[in-house]
Amino acid sequence: MSRFRLYPTPAQQAALLEQCRHARYVWNLALAQWSMWTRDRGPTPGYVEQARQLTEARAAFDWLRAGSQIVQQQALRDFHQAVKNFHAGTHQRPTWRKSARHEGLRIVGPQVSRVMKLNRKWAKVNVPKVGWVRFRLSRAIPAAKSYRVTRDRAGRWHLAFAVIPPPIPAPGTGEVVGVDRGVTVSAALSTGELLTCPGLSDREQARLKHLQQRLARCRRGSQRRRRVKAAIAKLHARAGDRRKDWVEKTSTDLARRFDVIRVEDLRVAQMTKRPKPKPDPERPGAYLPNRRRAKAGLNRGILANGWGALVRRLEHKAPARVEMINPAYTSQTCSVCGHRAPENRENQAVFRCVACGHEANADVNAAINIAAGRAVSARRETPPPVSPKREPQHATSP
Repeated sequence: MSRFRLYPTPAQQAALLEQCRHARYVWNLALAQWSMWTRDRGPTPGYVEQARQLTEARAAFDWLRAGSQIVQQQALRDFHQAVKNFHAGTHQRPTWRKSARHEGLRIVGPQVSRVMKLNRKWAKVNVPKVGWVRFRLSRAIPAAKSYRVTRDRAGRWHLAFAVIPPPIPAPGTGEVVGVDRGVTVSAALSTGELLTCPGLSDREQARLKHLQQRLARCRRGSQRRRRVKAAIAKLHARAGDRRKDWVEKTSTDLARRFDVIRVEDLRVAQMTKRPKPKPDPERPGAYLPNRRRAKAGLNRGILANGWGALVRRLEHKAPARVEMINPAYTSQTCSVCGHRAPENRENQAVFRCVACGHEANADVNAAINIAAGRAVSARRETPPPVSPKREPQHATSP
């Protein structure tokens, strides 16, 4: 997807937000109808029936008729496709779209061809019921059949063309690389490189903490609370932009340098879930400590390092060249002699084999095991010998 920064005027922003409200209303209404299905009732309305109901609603309500029919019908098509993807098992269940969080609309049809280049740096696109809106030419405009206009939580507008870029060709050198993802080091390569995803600076983190403290003291619904939330959203958007930029550059570099890229098969969505509460059997209605706050910090570290985004972009740019390796024992196995023992991992950063004395960075050692691929899988199927624990010697009588 090729994305550009959109710069609407204040009047155009109000018109775009109105179109987004219409698209969100149609989506939520279709979701409400679909969620009402039960076994004892008949089937819920499909796209054709919902499109007919939309035509009747536009004739009955002036506020809905004032919006673009193309935008509203496309919201129904998007929901219908989301339901099909959910039943196919490729996507999650469609959820409700909320104000200030899901602001966007999609256009498909002849409007896509109505993109006009103004000069070397600027162009404009024609949005229904809004008019010509300028956007920054940061790259060449692709030949797409649809585009999406979105607004993030920081108040920035973007224009995204739905195109599938061609994959990056393999260099043909036959080189294989292993990638070990972590929290302290975002990505450690089997070549010895340690890559770190940039985040907020110390000064920005201090400002974020100060703004969060101010937000806790603000009254709900006040203008001050809205301003503080907007300032917090800008900092989060800044961190997200840096993370996306790092993921794009890192994935492109790996796809260009190596023929095969092996990464750990980690289920990031399950790893970052909130821990379930543990009821206390001795005190009804009370709960045992479940280390929720510590888990929340770990979840933030995993998400801030872009574990899932890096693998997704690698699969997009290097299809059929990304291999998922079982991560079992990769951090405890020596990459030189193959000896596995928990004592090999001296601490978070240092790996020292108790059998052969090999010493290396713990993340790099794990990345080398991941790059081995089949050897690691073979060790997992037939686990290597673990260093036996010394039994205490008891004095025996002669």
